[in-house]
Amino acid sequence: MRIPEEIKELVPEMTAWRRELHANPETAFEEKWTSAFVAEKLRFFGLEPHTGLAGTGVVATLKAGSSKRAIALRADMDALPLKEANTFDHRSKNEGRMHGCGHDGHVAMLLGAAKHLAASKDFDGIIHFIFQPAEEGGGGAGKMVDEGLFDRFPCEAVYGLHNWPALPLGTFGVRPGPMMASSDKFEIELGGTGCHAAMPHTGTDLVLVASSIVQELHTIVSRSVDPLEPAVVSVAHVKAGDGAYNVMPGSVLLRGTARAFSTEVRDIVERRIRGICAGIAAAHGAKVEVKYSRNYPPTVNDEAQAALCAEVAAGLAGKDNVIAVKPVMGAEDFSFMLRAKPGCYVFAGSGEGDPAPLHNPEFDFNDKLLPIGAAYWSALVGQVLPK
Repeated sequence: MRIPEEIKELVPEMTAWRRELHANPETAFEEKWTSAFVAEKLRFFGLEPHTGLAGTGVVATLKAGSSKRAIALRADMDALPLKEANTFDHRSKNEGRMHGCGHDGHVAMLLGAAKHLAASKDFDGIIHFIFQPAEEGGGGAGKMVDEGLFDRFPCEAVYGLHNWPALPLGTFGVRPGPMMASSDKFEIELGGTGCHAAMPHTGTDLVLVASSIVQELHTIVSRSVDPLEPAVVSVAHVKAGDGAYNVMPGSVLLRGTARAFSTEVRDIVERRIRGICAGIAAAHGAKVEVKYSRNYPPTVNDEAQAALCAEVAAGLAGKDNVIAVKPVMGAEDFSFMLRAKPGCYVFAGSGEGDPAPLHNPEFDFNDKLLPIGAAYWSALVGQVLPK
Protein backbone atom coordinates (compact mmCIF):
# COMPACT_ATOMS: atom_id res chain seq x y z
CA MET A 1 0.00 0.00 0.00
CA ARG A 2 1.59 3.25 -1.17
CA ILE A 3 0.69 5.71 1.60
CA PRO A 4 2.65 8.98 1.84
CA GLU A 5 4.61 9.39 5.06
CA GLU A 6 2.81 12.68 5.73
CA ILE A 7 -0.52 10.82 5.81
CA LYS A 8 0.90 8.06 8.02
CA GLU A 9 1.84 10.78 10.49
CA LEU A 10 -1.82 11.88 10.58
CA VAL A 11 -3.09 8.46 11.73
CA PRO A 12 -3.17 9.22 15.49
CA GLU A 13 -5.01 12.47 14.81
CA MET A 14 -7.48 10.90 12.37
CA THR A 15 -8.11 8.07 14.84
CA ALA A 16 -8.85 10.56 17.62
CA TRP A 17 -11.25 12.47 15.34
CA ARG A 18 -12.99 9.30 14.25
CA ARG A 19 -13.53 8.06 17.79
CA GLU A 20 -14.76 11.43 19.01
CA LEU A 21 -17.25 11.46 16.13
CA HIS A 22 -18.31 7.91 16.97
CA ALA A 23 -18.95 8.88 20.59
CA ASN A 24 -21.16 11.81 19.56
CA PRO A 25 -23.48 10.49 16.82
CA GLU A 26 -26.28 12.61 15.40
CA THR A 27 -29.02 11.48 13.03
CA ALA A 28 -30.34 13.05 9.84
CA PHE A 29 -30.47 16.87 9.79
CA GLU A 30 -29.54 16.99 13.50
CA GLU A 31 -25.76 16.99 12.93
CA LYS A 32 -25.16 20.34 14.67
CA TRP A 33 -22.30 19.15 16.88
CA THR A 34 -20.80 17.20 13.98
CA SER A 35 -21.07 20.17 11.63
CA ALA A 36 -19.35 22.43 14.16
CA PHE A 37 -16.64 19.80 14.73
CA VAL A 38 -15.92 19.58 11.00
CA ALA A 39 -15.98 23.35 10.50
CA GLU A 40 -13.55 23.86 13.38
CA LYS A 41 -11.05 21.39 11.93
CA LEU A 42 -11.29 22.94 8.46
CA ARG A 43 -10.60 26.40 9.89
CA PHE A 44 -7.57 24.99 11.71
CA PHE A 45 -6.30 23.69 8.35
CA GLY A 46 -6.59 27.22 6.94
CA LEU A 47 -9.83 26.68 5.01
CA GLU A 48 -13.03 28.71 5.22
CA PRO A 49 -16.03 26.44 5.79
CA HIS A 50 -19.41 27.36 4.34
CA THR A 51 -22.29 26.08 6.46
CA GLY A 52 -26.06 25.84 6.16
CA LEU A 53 -26.67 23.86 2.97
CA ALA A 54 -29.30 21.26 3.83
CA GLY A 55 -29.28 22.73 7.32
CA THR A 56 -26.11 21.16 8.68
CA GLY A 57 -23.98 20.60 5.58
CA VAL A 58 -20.43 21.94 5.41
CA VAL A 59 -18.41 22.76 2.29
CA ALA A 60 -14.84 24.09 2.14
CA THR A 61 -12.81 25.04 -0.92
CA LEU A 62 -9.05 24.63 -1.37
CA LYS A 63 -7.20 26.21 -4.31
CA ALA A 64 -3.67 25.71 -5.56
CA GLY A 65 -1.88 26.79 -8.71
CA SER A 66 -3.59 28.62 -11.56
CA SER A 67 -5.95 26.04 -13.08
CA LYS A 68 -9.68 26.72 -12.97
CA ARG A 69 -10.54 23.01 -13.06
CA ALA A 70 -12.53 21.93 -10.01
CA ILE A 71 -13.65 18.65 -8.45
CA ALA A 72 -15.65 17.75 -5.35
CA LEU A 73 -15.01 15.08 -2.71
CA ARG A 74 -17.90 14.03 -0.48
CA ALA A 75 -18.27 12.40 2.94
CA ASP A 76 -21.56 11.72 4.75
CA MET A 77 -21.84 12.72 8.42
CA ASP A 78 -25.03 11.29 9.93
CA ALA A 79 -25.56 8.33 12.25
CA LEU A 80 -28.31 5.73 12.50
CA PRO A 81 -31.27 5.64 14.93
CA LEU A 82 -29.77 2.49 16.45
CA LYS A 83 -28.87 1.48 20.01
CA GLU A 84 -25.19 0.59 20.20
CA ALA A 85 -24.18 -2.74 21.76
CA ASN A 86 -20.44 -2.03 21.97
CA THR A 87 -18.73 -1.39 25.31
CA PHE A 88 -15.45 0.26 24.25
CA ASP A 89 -14.53 3.71 25.52
CA HIS A 90 -15.63 5.57 22.37
CA ARG A 91 -19.11 4.01 22.26
CA SER A 92 -22.07 6.30 21.66
CA LYS A 93 -22.93 8.82 24.35
CA ASN A 94 -26.29 9.53 22.68
CA GLU A 95 -28.79 6.81 23.55
CA GLY A 96 -30.52 5.34 20.52
CA ARG A 97 -28.06 6.87 18.05
CA MET A 98 -25.01 5.14 16.63
CA HIS A 99 -22.46 5.39 13.86
CA GLY A 100 -23.35 1.94 12.60
CA CYS A 101 -22.41 2.57 8.96
CA GLY A 102 -18.97 4.15 9.28
CA HIS A 103 -19.81 7.74 8.45
CA ASP A 104 -17.58 8.76 11.36
CA GLY A 105 -14.69 7.18 9.45
CA HIS A 106 -15.74 8.82 6.19
CA VAL A 107 -15.58 12.25 7.84
CA ALA A 108 -12.22 11.52 9.47
CA MET A 109 -10.68 10.30 6.18
CA LEU A 110 -11.83 13.35 4.24
CA LEU A 111 -10.63 15.66 7.02
CA GLY A 112 -7.26 13.89 6.92
CA ALA A 113 -7.05 14.39 3.16
CA ALA A 114 -8.05 18.04 3.52
CA LYS A 115 -5.31 18.63 6.10
CA HIS A 116 -2.70 16.88 3.98
CA LEU A 117 -3.67 18.67 0.77
CA ALA A 118 -3.91 22.06 2.49
CA ALA A 119 -0.36 21.60 3.76
CA SER A 120 1.17 20.20 0.58
CA LYS A 121 -0.90 21.94 -2.12
CA ASP A 122 0.53 19.36 -4.46
CA PHE A 123 -2.10 19.89 -7.15
CA ASP A 124 -3.23 22.51 -9.63
CA GLY A 125 -6.89 23.49 -9.43
CA ILE A 126 -9.79 23.64 -7.02
CA ILE A 127 -11.12 21.07 -4.53
CA HIS A 128 -14.49 21.34 -2.82
CA PHE A 129 -14.72 19.21 0.31
CA ILE A 130 -18.38 18.32 0.90
CA PHE A 131 -19.54 17.07 4.30
CA GLN A 132 -23.13 16.02 3.79
CA PRO A 133 -25.92 15.43 6.32
CA ALA A 134 -28.75 12.92 6.26
CA GLU A 135 -27.60 10.11 4.00
CA GLU A 136 -29.51 7.55 6.07
CA GLY A 137 -32.97 8.03 4.60
CA GLY A 138 -33.10 11.80 4.72
CA GLY A 139 -31.82 12.48 1.21
CA GLY A 140 -29.36 15.11 2.36
CA ALA A 141 -27.41 14.92 -0.90
CA GLY A 142 -30.52 15.72 -2.91
CA LYS A 143 -31.35 18.58 -0.59
CA MET A 144 -27.86 20.05 -0.96
CA VAL A 145 -28.13 19.83 -4.75
CA ASP A 146 -31.60 21.40 -4.71
CA GLU A 147 -30.29 24.25 -2.55
CA GLY A 148 -27.60 25.11 -5.10
CA LEU A 149 -24.56 23.05 -4.09
CA PHE A 150 -23.08 22.90 -7.57
CA ASP A 151 -24.14 26.43 -8.43
CA ARG A 152 -22.22 27.80 -5.46
CA PHE A 153 -19.37 25.30 -5.79
CA PRO A 154 -19.12 24.43 -9.50
CA CYS A 155 -17.07 21.39 -10.43
CA GLU A 156 -16.50 19.01 -13.33
CA ALA A 157 -16.88 15.81 -11.30
CA VAL A 158 -17.85 14.57 -7.84
CA TYR A 159 -16.49 11.55 -5.97
CA GLY A 160 -17.68 9.44 -3.06
CA LEU A 161 -16.29 6.57 -0.97
CA HIS A 162 -17.81 4.08 1.48
CA ASN A 163 -16.10 1.65 3.81
CA TRP A 164 -17.05 -1.93 2.94
CA PRO A 165 -16.55 -4.71 5.53
CA ALA A 166 -17.47 -7.36 2.95
CA LEU A 167 -14.22 -6.59 1.10
CA PRO A 168 -10.81 -7.27 2.67
CA LEU A 169 -8.87 -4.36 4.11
CA GLY A 170 -6.52 -3.00 1.47
CA THR A 171 -8.83 -3.63 -1.47
CA PHE A 172 -11.15 -1.37 -3.44
CA GLY A 173 -14.39 -2.15 -5.24
CA VAL A 174 -15.49 -0.17 -8.26
CA ARG A 175 -17.55 -0.64 -11.42
CA PRO A 176 -18.85 1.54 -14.24
CA GLY A 177 -22.60 2.03 -14.51
CA PRO A 178 -25.02 1.04 -11.72
CA MET A 179 -23.20 0.61 -8.41
CA MET A 180 -26.15 0.68 -6.01
CA ALA A 181 -29.90 0.41 -6.52
CA SER A 182 -32.76 2.85 -6.21
CA SER A 183 -34.77 2.87 -3.00
CA ASP A 184 -38.55 3.31 -3.21
CA LYS A 185 -41.07 2.98 -0.38
CA PHE A 186 -44.65 1.83 -0.53
CA GLU A 187 -47.49 1.82 1.97
CA ILE A 188 -50.70 -0.13 1.38
CA GLU A 189 -53.75 0.69 3.52
CA LEU A 190 -56.63 -1.78 3.41
CA GLY A 191 -60.09 -0.98 4.74
CA GLY A 192 -63.26 -2.98 5.24
CA THR A 193 -65.76 -4.18 7.81
CA GLY A 194 -64.39 -5.73 10.97
CA CYS A 195 -66.27 -8.63 12.52
CA HIS A 196 -66.19 -11.62 14.87
CA ALA A 197 -63.66 -14.24 13.77
CA ALA A 198 -66.35 -16.92 14.19
CA MET A 199 -68.55 -15.16 11.62
CA PRO A 200 -66.17 -14.02 8.84
CA HIS A 201 -69.04 -13.84 6.35
CA THR A 202 -70.35 -10.74 8.17
CA GLY A 203 -67.24 -8.67 7.44
CA THR A 204 -64.20 -8.31 5.21
CA ASP A 205 -61.31 -10.67 5.82
CA LEU A 206 -58.54 -8.13 5.40
CA VAL A 207 -55.89 -10.51 6.72
CA LEU A 208 -56.69 -12.79 3.79
CA VAL A 209 -56.63 -9.83 1.42
CA ALA A 210 -53.27 -8.69 2.80
CA SER A 211 -51.85 -12.21 2.55
CA SER A 212 -52.93 -12.48 -1.06
CA ILE A 213 -51.37 -9.11 -1.85
CA VAL A 214 -48.06 -10.05 -0.20
CA GLN A 215 -47.88 -13.29 -2.14
CA GLU A 216 -48.76 -11.63 -5.42
CA LEU A 217 -46.29 -8.77 -4.94
CA HIS A 218 -43.51 -11.33 -4.98
CA THR A 219 -44.45 -12.33 -8.52
CA ILE A 220 -43.55 -8.88 -9.84
CA VAL A 221 -39.84 -9.61 -10.05
CA SER A 222 -40.29 -13.14 -11.41
CA ARG A 223 -43.10 -12.44 -13.89
CA SER A 224 -43.26 -8.73 -14.75
CA VAL A 225 -39.59 -7.73 -14.84
CA ASP A 226 -37.10 -8.90 -17.48
CA PRO A 227 -35.12 -11.77 -15.88
CA LEU A 228 -31.89 -10.01 -16.85
CA GLU A 229 -32.88 -6.83 -14.96
CA PRO A 230 -32.27 -6.92 -11.18
CA ALA A 231 -35.14 -5.88 -8.90
CA VAL A 232 -36.33 -6.50 -5.35
CA VAL A 233 -39.80 -6.05 -3.85
CA SER A 234 -40.05 -6.73 -0.11
CA VAL A 235 -42.89 -6.30 2.36
CA ALA A 236 -41.20 -5.48 5.65
CA HIS A 237 -44.04 -4.41 7.94
CA VAL A 238 -47.57 -5.73 8.55
CA LYS A 239 -50.01 -4.29 11.09
CA ALA A 240 -53.38 -5.99 11.53
CA GLY A 241 -55.66 -5.66 14.54
CA ASP A 242 -54.82 -5.11 18.18
CA GLY A 243 -53.82 -8.63 19.16
CA ALA A 244 -57.23 -10.18 19.82
CA TYR A 245 -57.49 -13.75 18.52
CA ASN A 246 -61.19 -13.53 17.73
CA VAL A 247 -61.55 -10.10 16.08
CA MET A 248 -61.25 -9.66 12.34
CA PRO A 249 -59.67 -6.20 11.88
CA GLY A 250 -61.30 -3.42 9.90
CA SER A 251 -57.95 -2.13 8.66
CA VAL A 252 -54.56 -3.56 7.73
CA LEU A 253 -51.34 -1.71 6.91
CA LEU A 254 -48.49 -3.06 4.77
CA ARG A 255 -45.17 -1.28 4.26
CA GLY A 256 -42.24 -2.24 2.12
CA THR A 257 -39.46 -1.29 -0.24
CA ALA A 258 -38.68 -1.76 -3.93
CA ARG A 259 -35.21 -1.65 -5.51
CA ALA A 260 -34.01 -1.46 -9.10
CA PHE A 261 -31.24 -0.07 -11.30
CA SER A 262 -33.27 1.68 -14.00
CA THR A 263 -36.20 4.07 -14.33
CA GLU A 264 -37.96 1.60 -16.61
CA VAL A 265 -37.93 -1.15 -14.00
CA ARG A 266 -39.01 1.29 -11.28
CA ASP A 267 -41.99 2.24 -13.47
CA ILE A 268 -42.95 -1.42 -13.96
CA VAL A 269 -42.71 -2.19 -10.25
CA GLU A 270 -44.82 0.78 -9.20
CA ARG A 271 -47.47 0.08 -11.85
CA ARG A 272 -47.71 -3.59 -10.89
CA ILE A 273 -47.93 -2.86 -7.15
CA ARG A 274 -50.83 -0.51 -7.76
CA GLY A 275 -52.54 -2.92 -10.15
CA ILE A 276 -52.17 -5.96 -7.91
CA CYS A 277 -53.54 -4.10 -4.89
CA ALA A 278 -56.50 -2.68 -6.80
CA GLY A 279 -57.41 -6.04 -8.35
CA ILE A 280 -57.17 -8.15 -5.19
CA ALA A 281 -58.99 -5.56 -3.08
CA ALA A 282 -61.80 -5.37 -5.64
CA ALA A 283 -62.11 -9.15 -5.73
CA HIS A 284 -62.69 -9.23 -1.98
CA GLY A 285 -64.79 -6.08 -1.69
CA ALA A 286 -62.11 -4.23 0.25
CA LYS A 287 -60.96 -0.64 0.01
CA VAL A 288 -57.29 0.05 -0.75
CA GLU A 289 -55.00 3.06 -0.91
CA VAL A 290 -51.44 2.74 -2.20
CA LYS A 291 -48.82 5.37 -1.40
CA TYR A 292 -45.66 4.95 -3.43
CA SER A 293 -42.69 7.29 -3.00
CA ARG A 294 -39.48 7.32 -4.98
CA ASN A 295 -36.77 7.88 -2.42
CA TYR A 296 -33.22 7.51 -3.82
CA PRO A 297 -32.43 7.01 -7.51
CA PRO A 298 -29.85 4.40 -8.54
CA THR A 299 -26.20 5.25 -7.93
CA VAL A 300 -24.69 5.20 -11.42
CA ASN A 301 -20.97 5.69 -11.98
CA ASP A 302 -19.75 7.49 -15.08
CA GLU A 303 -17.75 5.03 -17.19
CA ALA A 304 -14.71 7.27 -17.66
CA GLN A 305 -14.70 8.36 -14.02
CA ALA A 306 -14.94 4.74 -12.83
CA ALA A 307 -11.92 3.83 -14.96
CA LEU A 308 -10.05 6.80 -13.50
CA CYS A 309 -10.86 5.83 -9.92
CA ALA A 310 -9.88 2.22 -10.57
CA GLU A 311 -6.53 3.46 -11.90
CA VAL A 312 -6.00 5.61 -8.80
CA ALA A 313 -6.89 2.71 -6.50
CA ALA A 314 -4.55 0.39 -8.42
CA GLY A 315 -1.72 2.87 -8.04
CA LEU A 316 -2.32 2.88 -4.32
CA ALA A 317 -3.16 -0.75 -3.55
CA GLY A 318 -1.98 -2.67 -6.62
CA LYS A 319 -4.01 -3.78 -9.62
CA ASP A 320 -4.90 -7.16 -8.06
CA ASN A 321 -6.55 -5.38 -5.13
CA VAL A 322 -9.04 -3.46 -7.29
CA ILE A 323 -12.15 -5.58 -7.65
CA ALA A 324 -14.87 -5.20 -10.27
CA VAL A 325 -17.68 -5.61 -7.76
CA LYS A 326 -21.23 -6.62 -8.55
CA PRO A 327 -23.97 -3.99 -8.09
CA VAL A 328 -25.48 -3.82 -4.62
CA MET A 329 -29.25 -3.67 -4.00
CA GLY A 330 -28.77 -1.23 -1.13
CA ALA A 331 -29.19 2.48 -1.88
CA GLU A 332 -27.11 5.62 -1.40
CA ASP A 333 -28.14 9.23 -1.77
CA PHE A 334 -24.83 10.13 -3.40
CA SER A 335 -26.93 9.15 -6.42
CA PHE A 336 -28.45 12.65 -6.40
CA MET A 337 -24.99 14.17 -6.83
CA LEU A 338 -24.17 11.72 -9.62
CA ARG A 339 -27.37 12.75 -11.41
CA ALA A 340 -26.13 16.34 -11.33
CA LYS A 341 -22.46 15.70 -12.15
CA PRO A 342 -20.40 12.87 -13.59
CA GLY A 343 -18.38 11.03 -10.98
CA CYS A 344 -17.72 7.76 -9.23
CA TYR A 345 -18.56 6.03 -5.97
CA VAL A 346 -16.15 3.37 -4.71
CA PHE A 347 -16.07 0.80 -1.91
CA ALA A 348 -12.95 0.77 0.29
CA GLY A 349 -12.46 -2.67 1.81
CA SER A 350 -12.38 -2.62 5.61
CA GLY A 351 -12.93 -6.27 6.49
CA GLU A 352 -10.64 -8.14 8.83
CA GLY A 353 -11.42 -11.40 10.59
CA ASP A 354 -15.19 -11.62 11.13
CA PRO A 355 -16.33 -7.97 11.21
CA ALA A 356 -19.83 -6.91 12.20
CA PRO A 357 -21.77 -5.88 9.08
CA LEU A 358 -22.96 -2.37 8.37
CA HIS A 359 -26.05 -1.28 10.35
CA ASN A 360 -25.30 -3.82 13.08
CA PRO A 361 -25.37 -2.65 16.75
CA GLU A 362 -21.86 -4.11 17.21
CA PHE A 363 -20.34 -2.42 14.15
CA ASP A 364 -17.28 -0.20 14.51
CA PHE A 365 -15.30 1.44 11.72
CA ASN A 366 -11.91 -0.18 11.12
CA ASP A 367 -9.37 2.55 11.94
CA LYS A 368 -6.75 0.82 9.78
CA LEU A 369 -8.69 2.14 6.80
CA LEU A 370 -8.15 5.80 7.79
CA PRO A 371 -4.74 6.29 6.12
CA ILE A 372 -5.84 4.27 3.09
CA GLY A 373 -8.91 6.44 2.57
CA ALA A 374 -7.02 9.70 3.06
CA ALA A 375 -4.30 8.49 0.67
CA TYR A 376 -6.93 7.54 -1.92
CA TRP A 377 -8.49 11.01 -1.80
CA SER A 378 -5.07 12.65 -2.10
CA ALA A 379 -4.01 10.40 -4.97
CA LEU A 380 -7.29 11.06 -6.79
CA VAL A 381 -6.73 14.80 -6.52
CA GLY A 382 -3.20 14.40 -7.85
CA GLN A 383 -4.46 12.33 -10.78
CA VAL A 384 -7.32 14.65 -11.80
CA LEU A 385 -5.59 17.95 -10.98
CA PRO A 386 -1.90 17.28 -11.68
CA LYS A 387 0.57 19.97 -10.70
